[in-house]
Amino acid sequence: MAGLVPAIRDFRRDTQKVVEARPKGRHDGGMEAALLPLLAWLSPAFPTGAFAYSHGLEWAFEAGDLRDESALRKWIGTLLTNGAGRNDAIFFVAAHRAAAAEDWGALAATNELALALPPAAELRLETAQQGRSFLEAVLAAWPAPLLSRLAPAFAEIAYPVAVGLAAAAHRIPCEPATAALVFAFAQNLVSAAVRLGIVGQTAGSRILAGLAPVAAAIGAAVQTATLDDLGGATLRADLAALRHETQYSRLFRS
Repeated sequence: MAGLVPAIRDFRRDTQKVVEARPKGRHDGGMEAALLPLLAWLSPAFPTGAFAYSHGLEWAFEAGDLRDESALRKWIGTLLTNGAGRNDAIFFVAAHRAAAAEDWGALAATNELALALPPAAELRLETAQQGRSFLEAVLAAWPAPLLSRLAPAFAEIAYPVAVGLAAAAHRIPCEPATAALVFAFAQNLVSAAVRLGIVGQTAGSRILAGLAPVAAAIGAAVQTATLDDLGGATLRADLAALRHETQYSRLFRS
């Protein structure tokens, strides 16, 4: 015990030296500025309530559309490239860009469109509830001046807009954060599928491994996109979300 106190003192001294040696005001995508907040914010453990939503996946399983790993991989992959995954990425980039420029009008317009675009009432609930929960959690644990100034103006905020605002407020680079957002969307769907019994955990991990390059490609591709590039071709998934609202027995809210 006698040797423990000096060891702790030395550790604190050495750590302080490292902190003081870092360039002041550096926010260029380093470990602390980018990776660690994203790992926390987009984790299933972050209190957004994402576990309660399946994005229509539950009805698709009930209807027989999703019976194996291959079908689930194609369903989620299509949502990423031609549906909500890509649209969320575009909204994220637009929100990140507007917040970084402190362009309130552009940020408000992005949020208004993001809340209007979901084709089903419960999909709108999904993005609005998660957006509000995300923003409140970040404000409580990761406060930032820009975030504190802009957040109170939103009575409702869509999830990708909330994440874009927070990422810009903390100077997290846009492209890796976009890819992380898309991949987190896939993770939530795979988690729902595992709980529904569509696939097991190992198969779910294989699906995510296969979708990681897709998420990265989307993250890169949408960096030059605008709100005019929004769109989708996932009619069966949209129908699943609409039908899920009146499904007799269900585990999820969407």
